[in-house]
Amino acid sequence: MTRPDPSKADLRREMRRLLADGRHDPEPVRRSLLRWLAEHPQCVTIATYAALPGEVDLMPAVRVRPERRWVFPRVVGESLVFHQVTEPEDDLAPGAFGVAEPLPSQPLVPIGEIDAFLCPGLAFDARGSRLGRGRGFYDRLLACARPGAIKLGIAFAHQVRDTIPCDPHDVRMDVVIRPS
Repeated sequence: MTRPDPSKADLRREMRRLLADGRHDPEPVRRSLLRWLAEHPQCVTIATYAALPGEVDLMPAVRVRPERRWVFPRVVGESLVFHQVTEPEDDLAPGAFGVAEPLPSQPLVPIGEIDAFLCPGLAFDARGSRLGRGRGFYDRLLACARPGAIKLGIAFAHQVRDTIPCDPHDVRMDVVIRPS
């Protein structure tokens, strides 16, 4: 693995500091996501995530759109696999890195069946660049997504920058969902 870009490391530190206070209202972001979902009924199978502190918690959006097929990631080695989750309270448990993950007994969903990926990140820019936590899980995953699958970054307003550092292997988002 290559050494992290120093400017990425600096931006990660800055963003972690900004997100640490937890005083960010996720509701406007969730409303923007729900509007996007209403405009894209063809996106049936949606990959989401269980939020870490400082990330937008999408669980209320999952609950109000039960007609969608929601899938959550589980870490297996250096990769993410996805499982269908219908009852987050029952189907998720603490997993790798302290993140809630689906129980291995939940139905496995091939990446090729996923219509849209909701991606957390520390920062995004207008070109769709995404700065993650630095382990590369989402970049490796999204590089294997089927053509036509939509990649959505999920962000609080202050996470969207004019430009952020981007490497050739970084996968850009098609849309960044943020408060409108």
